Amino acid sequence: MRQKPEVLAREIVAKSRLFAVEELQLRFANGVERTYERLVGKGQGYGAVMVVALLDAEHAVLVEEYCAGVDEYQLSLPKGLVEPGEDVLAAANRELKEEAGYGAGRLEHITELSLSPGYMSQRIQVVLARDLYPESLPGDEPEPLRVDRINLRELSSLAQNAAFSEGRALAALYLVRDILTQRGELQL
Repeated sequence: MRQKPEVLAREIVAKSRLFAVEELQLRFANGVERTYERLVGKGQGYGAVMVVALLDAEHAVLVEEYCAGVDEYQLSLPKGLVEPGEDVLAAANRELKEEAGYGAGRLEHITELSLSPGYMSQRIQVVLARDLYPESLPGDEPEPLRVDRINLRELSSLAQNAAFSEGRALAALYLVRDILTQRGELQL
């Protein structure tokens, strides 16, 4: 196993309402020193969830919302922050209700994903939600989200859709599709 670099210094060099930029001075095992910057959350570190919610054996819920990072409306999976004192599955069910208008009778943690581990510390928990029923909660979105769906057998076409670009969401959908296929619950 490789030895992690020694942290010589760390400092927050910029802050916003949501994020901080941390500068790390590192020395690697071979003596080379480098400065890295990484984006860190300013919150309490409770994490985030992304929900693959199945409407039936082969269709998952998508939501469309404005994404400031790319300055356009995009399709993705329901997702959001875990609140203090809330576990991952409860957060997934709450976000599903807030963003898509569904609650889930069954929830299963699938995995944890990162977006860009080279410069971001944030990770997101992927949760599979099933046995959906209509239930809405008020959320923090500035406008209602449009709810759509995708057939798990058509994920390659979703990847070609200009209105869908989130790699974590695509990875989560493929993971769930593979898990369901391996369990014999979905035939491709």
